[in-house]
Amino acid sequence: MDLSAIPRLPLLDLPSPIEPLDGLARHLGADLNGVRLFVKRDDLARFGLGGNKLRKLEFLLGAARAEGADTVITVGAIQSNHARLTAAAAARSGFACELFLTRSVPRSEEAYARNGNRLLDDVFGATVHELAAEADSLALAEARAEALRAMGRRVYVFPSGGSSPVGCLGYAACASEILAQAEAMGLGLAQIVVPNGSCGTHAGLAAGLKALGHNPRLAKSYAVLETGQRAEAITLNKAKATLALLSADLSLTADDIHIDGAHRGPGYGIPTAGMLEAVRLLARTEGLLLDPVYSGKAFAGLLHDVRTGTYPDGAAVLFVMTGGVPGLFAYPDVLAG
Repeated sequence: MDLSAIPRLPLLDLPSPIEPLDGLARHLGADLNGVRLFVKRDDLARFGLGGNKLRKLEFLLGAARAEGADTVITVGAIQSNHARLTAAAAARSGFACELFLTRSVPRSEEAYARNGNRLLDDVFGATVHELAAEADSLALAEARAEALRAMGRRVYVFPSGGSSPVGCLGYAACASEILAQAEAMGLGLAQIVVPNGSCGTHAGLAAGLKALGHNPRLAKSYAVLETGQRAEAITLNKAKATLALLSADLSLTADDIHIDGAHRGPGYGIPTAGMLEAVRLLARTEGLLLDPVYSGKAFAGLLHDVRTGTYPDGAAVLFVMTGGVPGLFAYPDVLAG
């Protein structure tokens, strides 16, 4: 899989490390059913407090620079990790940045509205447009881009989560990185696990695995935004579009996409008991921080599967730590105690 001809703006020190969860294993004991759990530390980065969106932004900002853009615009929820990292990466790379953020989670607390990622958007110098939950943020972003172009600016717009086919290339590249690391470590991975919000992380992994001759179902995700069935359809479409950038001779089907929708709870950004247990458990056994919206729910799903015997004794399962730590500070009332 050769990505050398695709514009890319380096933002990360790669590869991100893979680490065993020894403290968690000691705590869970027999509840692990012999499964060996590992984490890939995509939460680590040199700036912006890290997270999976930086892999996508390497390609998105690479495309923006190749097109001569001076301004980038994207969309998300008020506590969007993607928006925060877009603002940080834009500041580092010399782009002006505008964010169109919707109040799409039914939380009215001051901490949710002003702390966490939302606070950092301002600190990183982005121009923020706050919108009602029902607003079409991408349409408004495109309209703003046209207005800026009329003033002589060169603007590049990308969607929620950076999950365009170009952005998804970040996790196609990550698939190659994971396979090389797993081989060097002798892991023989049974599963690579990620959260599924805007679907791009899973889509990129599936496309990358297919392009590299591996079973795309090696990647599994837990839906945290859309329902499981809708997440499968969106992920498949994004994976197909990403694979088309990698190979004209390969294709994907619905059977290649493996998503569990059982741990989403009542909706996006709404806490669940499983999420709370997962966040506290990993913090108190490993000193590692999951976030309350994405990785907390996905890790809750992984814990459920491990405890109920989904994987055979001795199986190696890799959880991709996708970051989102600032989101913890938007939920103090939920996480305290």
